[in-house]
Amino acid sequence: MKLLILGNGQLGQMLAQSSIQLGHECLLVNTRTNKVMPAGAHVPLSLSIEEAMQWADIVSWEHEQLDPDHVALAAAKLLTDADKIRPLTHRQLEKKMCDDLGIPTAPWQSFQTADQFSQALQTWQEPVVIKAAFGGYDGKSQWRWNPQSTSAQTEAAALERSAGLQAGIIESMIPFSKEMSIVGARAKDGRILCYPLVENVHTNGILSHTFAGFEHIDERLQATAEEAFRRITEHLGYVGTLAIEFFVVGEGDTAELLVNEIAPRVHNSGHWSLSGCNASQFDLHIRSLTNMPFPELAVQPTLMLNAIGCAQIPAELWQDSRAQAFWYGKDSRPGRKVGHVNMRISSRPDAEALCKHWTPSLQVLS
Repeated sequence: MKLLILGNGQLGQMLAQSSIQLGHECLLVNTRTNKVMPAGAHVPLSLSIEEAMQWADIVSWEHEQLDPDHVALAAAKLLTDADKIRPLTHRQLEKKMCDDLGIPTAPWQSFQTADQFSQALQTWQEPVVIKAAFGGYDGKSQWRWNPQSTSAQTEAAALERSAGLQAGIIESMIPFSKEMSIVGARAKDGRILCYPLVENVHTNGILSHTFAGFEHIDERLQATAEEAFRRITEHLGYVGTLAIEFFVVGEGDTAELLVNEIAPRVHNSGHWSLSGCNASQFDLHIRSLTNMPFPELAVQPTLMLNAIGCAQIPAELWQDSRAQAFWYGKDSRPGRKVGHVNMRISSRPDAEALCKHWTPSLQVLS
């Protein structure tokens, strides 16, 4: 089949690689320039976006911030109704969708104006996280506020001049024990396949590393995560790979999952699958779009370490027999994801030792 991906960043390129491996043709669109790009190159083709849309059998995307003009051109070839993706690009709508589907989240409240924001702050007695309704990622467009701090009122006034300038949500700052995510795929015919839950560690709101496949996952939490995945994807009529980030609240038999965010696309916390599974999240996306069979998953213990803001991945990691490095070819700047490294591991202590050793040279956050 002929696939066209909206976006030619690292996610689009990895989707293209899976397309080719699975026997399909693939082109990409640079959504900033509207140029049509071949996989693995940054030299545009002499093909208009309209001609590329006509060429394609199926159109998909690497990021959910879809241009309405692109959606209009691709409408007949998108397997997921783009209008149904809108709730997942707007935090107020995302939270409401979860409420409507009976999927637990942190307690939250919406605001539209600075006045509403000011009034809403006064109703909270516990620490909160404030998030802009639209846009923002890797900790951007987010603020924290503790009404019990000695400088709470001064901070509230400052927040009115920043967080309160756009619509958003205020939600409880959850005392979670860890953050986890589930990545899975729903095929054109409704089949669903999910990876085991993975644990994510964030620094300054940016995903630092992911532990995958080497610890026993509570079957109850896995079932809860998969049920949330099923409800969301069936509600949206979604086709492709999708990720759900959770807070884990409590420990042991009392632990519960609260949805933090949903990403209707391949996701950073699924990058481990490029090395740690017989079918990557990118493979599952392409298989879903083209209605190919899903494989029986074989997961290997893997550590995924993001390269953030560094000038290069150290040579030792390119040479390490346990490591598979991915470099995105981007200009580096603090806080920007420029690559990742997947490492085969034997245990949690092994993974934590590798994180401690490599994060200073791989991650420049500020």
